[in-house]
Amino acid sequence: MWAWIGMHAALAAAGTWLARAYALRSRLIDQPGERRSHSVATPRGGGIAIVIALLVATLSLALKFPAYAGLASAFGIGLLLVAAIGWVDDHRPLSPWLRLAVHVLAAAVLAAGIWLLRGEAWVALAAFVFAVGLTNVWNFMDGINGLAASQAALVALALAGFGGPVWSWLALALLAACVGFLPFNFPRARIFMGDVGSGAIGYAVAGLGALAATGLDAWHAALMLIPLAAFMVDSSLTLLRRVRRGERWWTPHTQHAYQVWARRAGHVRVTLAYAIFTLLSLVSLHLVTEVRIGFMLCMGGGWYISAAFFWWLIQRTERSAT
Repeated sequence: MWAWIGMHAALAAAGTWLARAYALRSRLIDQPGERRSHSVATPRGGGIAIVIALLVATLSLALKFPAYAGLASAFGIGLLLVAAIGWVDDHRPLSPWLRLAVHVLAAAVLAAGIWLLRGEAWVALAAFVFAVGLTNVWNFMDGINGLAASQAALVALALAGFGGPVWSWLALALLAACVGFLPFNFPRARIFMGDVGSGAIGYAVAGLGALAATGLDAWHAALMLIPLAAFMVDSSLTLLRRVRRGERWWTPHTQHAYQVWARRAGHVRVTLAYAIFTLLSLVSLHLVTEVRIGFMLCMGGGWYISAAFFWWLIQRTERSAT
């Protein structure tokens, strides 16, 4: 296991170093602006290293477990589609609707694979919905140093506990790839993940959850939503508020709770606070595995309510300050 983790972490670290050199040479630079949370011009596109590490892991698992090669292929094709449209967007801004269309196509490939190969319609439907949703959630939440990669690493750690003898290895590869990328992005960002990475790891989290769910009943599969609480709540409540205000919700902004908080507390503290919140959810999941499923689901509901309270508190503090 440690050799697998070490190999993918090293692959991601080396890939990020190369991606940074490429970005500097190609002038793929994110400039500071009023709709961004950073103040220093920084190269982007380092997330391609995480994508490559995940694709290597996917191919390895398909060869080692031929019975699962079809599902691994559906996951890999979808990952490649999301990463490819993100890579193009990092070089030349694309229409958000074109990107969304490709995300929908990638989610459909994943869902079709699960439906055709496992015959589980509800998992296929959930895979489609969450693949589209989390691809964009991670894109929305990739705005300060270390946040997107650290949250993906922690969620991957949780998914490793649900994935069984095959998909746990893919979850560990995602965890390792994020760990390999993080030194370049936290506490000081020497490169950003870019759309190629943020959308891809959101898709990977959704895909891993769906693949793990093929071996679980619906109630236990729902537990995988608990570690997602911080990102799900911040992204969805902020989006709903922008829609309610009649704003152009698909355009970049700095209204997420993590961005509001980072303006006062800095990137490092906010990223660590989000990590502690998600890490506590993992600890809670581990401690209550022997109790009734109803209690565990209630605990999950409480976790989401807590996240919503913190979102409201951060936004309210911002309004009071202004």
